[in-house]
Amino acid sequence: MNLTSKQQAVYRFICEYIQSRKMAPSYDEIRSHFGFRSFQSVQKHLKQLQRKGFIRIPGKNQKRAITLVEHGGNTRTLHLAGWVAAGSPIEAIEQYESTDVPEEMLGSGEYFALKVRGNSMVDEGIFEGDTIVVRKQATAENGQTVVALVGGGDSTVKKYYRRKSGIELRPANSSMNSIFIQEGEFVIQGVVVGLLRKYR
Repeated sequence: MNLTSKQQAVYRFICEYIQSRKMAPSYDEIRSHFGFRSFQSVQKHLKQLQRKGFIRIPGKNQKRAITLVEHGGNTRTLHLAGWVAAGSPIEAIEQYESTDVPEEMLGSGEYFALKVRGNSMVDEGIFEGDTIVVRKQATAENGQTVVALVGGGDSTVKKYYRRKSGIELRPANSSMNSIFIQEGEFVIQGVVVGLLRKYR
């Protein structure tokens, strides 16, 4: 069952916290990390993750008791198509490798994977060296994270916004500037639906 981008971010935060500290984050730490105004917002996202089978939430008054659900190892092999820039666009060079992706991350349609280079999407939890999972499609809604070809073939991952004056490809990093282009100057290759990260 697919997760929204915010649910994915909360799930990644929980996974990384447990991986690094060997215990679950508190509700207050989740609220503080994402800037939620209330604990109700935290509970809403956690309940959705539990309903979709990604975590378990024990009974009340149990601190740091969130647990991850094992999914039995069902995977699908996707084409690892190369690198994509989370920064200035880089030349798109296709590779012929593959990677295994959990089935629950995917739905209907065609998918491919890309390795991330750069740090323009860190506020979305996407870091250099991560592998993003992309659903192939030529259109996107405002606010979705897309992989796009710009400048005649350079590849980049950014937040997509349609403006009256053209298209804004916005980084998720306050220290970086958006790319402003016109229709016909870029091609959407797909929308990011998931992320894989190897821990060392």
